[in-house]
Amino acid sequence: MAEASEGASTKTSVAYDTEFVRELGLYDSTMIVIGSMIGTGIFIVSSEMAREIGSPGWLLMAWVLTGVLTIAGALSYGELASMMPRAGGQYVYLREAFSPLWAFLYGWTLFLVIQTGTIAAVAVGFARYFGQLAPGIAEDRYLIPPIHLSSGYAVSLSTAQLLGIVVIALLTWTNTRGLHYGKIVQNIFTTAKTGGLLALVVIGLLLGWSARAAGANFGNLWTARGYDPIAPGLDASMLFGLFVAICISQTGSLFSADAWNNITFTAGEVINPRRNIPLSLALGTLIVISLYLLANVGYLATLPLEAIQRVPADRVATAMLQVVFPGAGAILMAMVIMVSAFGCMNGLILAGARVGFAMARDGLFFAPAGRLNQAKVPGWALVAEGLWAAALVLPRVYDPATGQYGNLYGNLLEYLISGNLIFYILTIAAIFRLRHTRPDAERPYRAFGYPVVPALYIAGGATILCVLFAYRASTTWPGLVILLLGLPVYWLFRRSQAGRAAGS
Repeated sequence: MAEASEGASTKTSVAYDTEFVRELGLYDSTMIVIGSMIGTGIFIVSSEMAREIGSPGWLLMAWVLTGVLTIAGALSYGELASMMPRAGGQYVYLREAFSPLWAFLYGWTLFLVIQTGTIAAVAVGFARYFGQLAPGIAEDRYLIPPIHLSSGYAVSLSTAQLLGIVVIALLTWTNTRGLHYGKIVQNIFTTAKTGGLLALVVIGLLLGWSARAAGANFGNLWTARGYDPIAPGLDASMLFGLFVAICISQTGSLFSADAWNNITFTAGEVINPRRNIPLSLALGTLIVISLYLLANVGYLATLPLEAIQRVPADRVATAMLQVVFPGAGAILMAMVIMVSAFGCMNGLILAGARVGFAMARDGLFFAPAGRLNQAKVPGWALVAEGLWAAALVLPRVYDPATGQYGNLYGNLLEYLISGNLIFYILTIAAIFRLRHTRPDAERPYRAFGYPVVPALYIAGGATILCVLFAYRASTTWPGLVILLLGLPVYWLFRRSQAGRAAGS
């Protein structure tokens, strides 16, 4: 174990990783937070959220709720990050507060789906928008046509899938060459896409402002219209239905604002991590949530709610730019999203491999993942992560009724939203547990607003989970199954570890 247990009267100093090169300053760390958060979601999910909620005012309030939960979570994580600034971040917090089993289950789902599935999703998203500039890149232009594995699943290789795999391979290779290279890519692309999102906000609020759209939306903020039913006899026109709709809508907004915790994975490479990690978490999440909220105000200032709800392929940001720049909006948006996706992938690839490194050091992952290469980065873990992410690009889901193909990782990510929320809640609960079990541990930063702010996140997250299990059971219960599949894998690693110990 990296952190020894402490007695009630013994105060120990903060422990550090010494194998890594510390190159990430405050700006670099904040760029990882922002870059990992801003992907493609903010440009799309508001359309589905508007269909679920049905009113402009409550759409904005749903994003406010996302912001409150995200910032509350980030401010709470700061205490754990300053207390245990070790490679692996959240994995380490769960291990020290609860047990290696809970930590492994988190690392298992992160590697199997959460991190790698998100990388795959963003990679294909990048390729899909690249196809607007190069028509030969498309998901239905096949190098290997779909090979059906069953009535609902297939594998294929299209030009879009190939480009997604190539981008994953490129960024994986870049990051194996050293933290310096990954940091440069992250800083350049995150700065560019933050500027792009800010420009989108300015365009929507200034150039795109429509008296008709703004009057219809802001003049009638709270009346539900154009909504989809949540369940038979339940929709956003009812008080309880509105509550359920807001909770369900968080699957889109929380996913768009996710991955802010990735900076904790790289704690072994952050300069002065006790200060810079909590500060970068606070700065990064505040910047992103502010831009997200303003972007939605921009959508509502430019487009009537009914247009937002029914925009083709949910591309609400593209529709907004098309109003301002007819004919050129789609191309401009494609370029913004490509920059955003590239920076997001780099941040996810850079950070995620550090969890595999920490797991391997505990004997809970393949041993080579626990070694650094000559560039002082976990090269084997980076390659393993890249290979699995690339593999997730290939499977397709198939709907026999429509003959349409989708992407398997999209289903997996939808299943894992509930599991990911469970781990966030559990990690913030670790603050309360460690305050009790290690009251004298050194805490250079203490969670802002403790115990109210951490408890607020736990209460909000638990409420959303209960609603999802009740009203979106088909996409939440499978997430628990994927998580629990880690139990026999944990047992196998433990057995292997015990065998090695007995042999030595």
